[in-house]
Amino acid sequence: MIDRRAFLKSLAGLTTGILLSSACAEGDEVNSHSDRLGTLLPTRKFGRTGEAVTMLGVGGWHIGDMEEKEALKTIETALEGGVRFFDTAESYQNGGSESRLGKLLIPKYRDDVFLMTKTTARDANEAWKHLEGSLTRLNTDRLDLWQVHAVRNPADVDERIENGIFEVMLEAKATGKTRYIGFTGHSSPDAHQRVLEKSDIFDACQLSMNLVDVSYESFIERIVPTLVERDIGVIGMKALANGGFFGGTQHGRHGTNPKVVPNRVSVSEAVRFVWSLPVSTLVTGPDNAEQMQEKIDIANNFIGMEDGERQRLIEKVEDMAGTTVEFYKA
Repeated sequence: MIDRRAFLKSLAGLTTGILLSSACAEGDEVNSHSDRLGTLLPTRKFGRTGEAVTMLGVGGWHIGDMEEKEALKTIETALEGGVRFFDTAESYQNGGSESRLGKLLIPKYRDDVFLMTKTTARDANEAWKHLEGSLTRLNTDRLDLWQVHAVRNPADVDERIENGIFEVMLEAKATGKTRYIGFTGHSSPDAHQRVLEKSDIFDACQLSMNLVDVSYESFIERIVPTLVERDIGVIGMKALANGGFFGGTQHGRHGTNPKVVPNRVSVSEAVRFVWSLPVSTLVTGPDNAEQMQEKIDIANNFIGMEDGERQRLIEKVEDMAGTTVEFYKA
């Protein structure tokens, strides 16, 4: 417990280095800045890219899962609230999420947002097909970030490398089809470790970060320090365990299992915990525009989390850690 507490305190201390227009402790001044759409949410340094990204991003799976009217309302709520980071993937709704962003977001706002999508391709030919399909559906000729999606274990990583996926990522970046490249996963930190052992080509990494993660197969403990050391942009996801904090056992759904929220902690506490760590942006998966606004409000009022509060929250939920709450972990 002492070692973990010291580790998390040390890791949290690195957060200050990525804050740009954000407050990191009570009493700090927030220096807001704007673009043509209005005032941005606080921004953070995005690894070695030199980019600044808003501390909150929009999860594309959920945009694809909504009725189109609610999806448009959610996108507009995000933009009006200062969010400029948008996530999606070729695999979400079989391209439906990308198509929706290509229809509702890109025509008016392409130059205003940081746009990311992902590929689950198993070989180079499939990866190129995915990339061209993504660009077409997203209604753009370039991505800001393209990621190898959902690495599961070391063998999965080795297979994708052998089949040329990493080479495709590098070529896509070299030819300007994407500005940056990255990788994602939520099954096991072993997969992320294998990527980092085999290569240092990636500008970004997307991984699970939440209150129960630190107590079971932890991405925060095992992966985040290396990302910080290599100056790789950290994209947090699953701050609420993809519905697992609400008793859910399947992607993006609530359920009847014991609930972390609201029985143990609040949504605000869970989200603030992740933002108190060295994460560049946190992708949120709202079910509707109201939930999008809730996260925007938390971001606007964010105050860095002190060590004592962080530890109390971890202790409140550590008995719930494991694959019941984080059902997506191996």
